[in-house]
Amino acid sequence: MIVYAPRVDPMTDLLRGVRANGAVLRQSMTAPPWCWANADAAPLSLYVLLRGDAWVVPDRAEPRQLSAGDIAIVRGPHPHRVADAPDTPPQVTIHAARHCTGVTDGRPVPEAESPRLGPRLFGEAHDAPVSLVTGAYDGGGDVGRLLLDALPDVCVVPARPDGPSTALTLLTEELAVSRPGQQLVLDRLLDLLLVSAMREWFERPEARAPAWYRALGDPVAGPALRAMHRDPVRAWAVADLAAEAGVSRAAFARRFTEAVGTPPLAYLTRRRMDLAADLLRRPGTTVSAAARRVGYTNAFAFSTAFKRTHGVSPGSLVADTPEEAGTPEEPGLVTP
Repeated sequence: MIVYAPRVDPMTDLLRGVRANGAVLRQSMTAPPWCWANADAAPLSLYVLLRGDAWVVPDRAEPRQLSAGDIAIVRGPHPHRVADAPDTPPQVTIHAARHCTGVTDGRPVPEAESPRLGPRLFGEAHDAPVSLVTGAYDGGGDVGRLLLDALPDVCVVPARPDGPSTALTLLTEELAVSRPGQQLVLDRLLDLLLVSAMREWFERPEARAPAWYRALGDPVAGPALRAMHRDPVRAWAVADLAAEAGVSRAAFARRFTEAVGTPPLAYLTRRRMDLAADLLRRPGTTVSAAARRVGYTNAFAFSTAFKRTHGVSPGSLVADTPEEAGTPEEPGLVTP
């Protein structure tokens, strides 16, 4: 029997960690002047301008203008504003945990006080000059670190010449109604919309892909990178990776470091620790379980490597359950 292994292309690995879980999603209809300030921005926010004009104004980068059909992807946690013009003062400040306050008085603004046109539609009228869909991944483990590290503060994907994508059409339709299981449907549609936008972004000339992503086209570094991304838990040695590339150990180590910017085993350790960080943020994952799932049988060695890479102990990232609480393992994921 022939078993076909799935091919892990660079885009798949970049987007593997994207999985919304209770994402904030809404559609707003408004008219100038308007401005919303995000004081505690989500790890990743997505804005789709359906109608009108808008600006994304990050604290650390130049303002970016949006036209109808454009998609803006904003990386947190640094504050940013979304407005009709770069100099429009904020009317509402959005804080973490979906908490909003007025700018002038600091008084909490309950969602119930916002004018509603539907379950997740906000505004005074359906025909307002501006219509904007907002999505935010507000969980630490909803977006993989590999993707966040590859993004600038703001990237803008221009409108598609053939009109809105199927994912966007389905998303806007779902926002206008209330149905059982809706949050799950919206989460998956947001994931699909983000993945589609990211594919278009990385094909654009202005996209600054990370060094490892560019190095996948290198005849020496590329085969080794694909092997490590395909099987990150394997106990790779430099000689094994050189064999994947078909060159000597010394030639491989030199070329890999030049192309990627870091030695091969240091790169592999970072990749494992990024995967472990995403695992640890999932409720029910213990430190020992995360260690085994990224190829470590020694929890102390894992914790040392994790702290050296991320600057914090792995236990500080554990979600909801204490480190000593055991959880069932998923079959087939523990490497001997």
